[in-house]
Amino acid sequence: MTRKIIHIDMDAFFASVEQRDNPALRHRPVVVGGNPNSRGVVAAASYEARQFGVHSAMPCSQAYRKCPQAVFVRPRFEAYREVSQQIHIIFAQYSDVIEPLSLDEAYLDVTHNKVSNPSATRIAQAICQKIHQATDLTASAGVSYNKFIAKIASDINKPNGIKVVLPEEGEAFVAKLAIGQFYGIGRATEKKMQDLNIENGAQLREKSLDFLLQNFGKAGSFYHQIARGIDEREVNSTRIRKSLGSETTFAKDILNRDELLKYLSQLSKEVSEDLLKKNIRGKTITLKVKFDDFVQVTRSKTIERKINDYDTIYSLCRMLLTKTEAGDRKVRLLGVSVSSFTEHLDENGSAKRAMQQLELDLSHNFQ
Repeated sequence: MTRKIIHIDMDAFFASVEQRDNPALRHRPVVVGGNPNSRGVVAAASYEARQFGVHSAMPCSQAYRKCPQAVFVRPRFEAYREVSQQIHIIFAQYSDVIEPLSLDEAYLDVTHNKVSNPSATRIAQAICQKIHQATDLTASAGVSYNKFIAKIASDINKPNGIKVVLPEEGEAFVAKLAIGQFYGIGRATEKKMQDLNIENGAQLREKSLDFLLQNFGKAGSFYHQIARGIDEREVNSTRIRKSLGSETTFAKDILNRDELLKYLSQLSKEVSEDLLKKNIRGKTITLKVKFDDFVQVTRSKTIERKINDYDTIYSLCRMLLTKTEAGDRKVRLLGVSVSSFTEHLDENGSAKRAMQQLELDLSHNFQ
């Protein structure tokens, strides 16, 4: 049976919440993130700000240079979570097969749905209408027969629009897409594909499976499939959390190793406390280091025993730090995470499986 999948994505979510709650911000370029003179990054930009080239993950200082008239607002995650809860209640009125991707977007499989409506398009329309009625915010939707195309389709008619791609249209739809529009293909992979003369979906489809495997490893198989409009992944409503971590972006780049160790100690403590609170233990410690030129490296260590204590986490992180150039090169960001969990418990430490966490712990990035 052909699946009927909807991808719902709120429009400029954080910025739209700010504009809704503060009428003085409406119709003005709004940037949610750190101060313009900080090391923070843009969490969201209103459509008015996007017209000047401002986008999420951009340094706030760069956003200010592009749009000095923008209003910079610090994020209010409690307000965003409240809206997220509202929209997920609406999703649940139509389907039990819901895969949240973040606070403001989710996949819904409505092949079999709660309202006995055979039209996924009409369901998407109804969901977007209810979201607007409940929150005074708009959402866009992509409707298709697989996750990959539904995700991309939801961006086509933003804001406040719906794009439907039927099964017979899928391959032609993908063929016209620029490689940079492909969900899951980042800038590095995009450049590599362009270096291989792959600029769009049609050119990707011309490449053999062997060629893609040789140049992109295991991902090559996925690229070979999606170039033909094929994506067999199911909407997964019970994903297990795979890692837990904490990171911080420094107000100023740090070269001093002792100072880096102080931050590393604090991050290790935060991660340990979170693991203990959730009654989770893992075997793999990962250290993330981003240097002042934005080059990022990770170093990991997997051990035999299960851990969640501060002493072991910090000790391993100190060792991993020595395997980087930290102390010889200025560091912009440090991150610590634990994975390879041996238990999959909820926050109460009781369930066998834990729903993916939707909390956004981004506070360190808005200094």
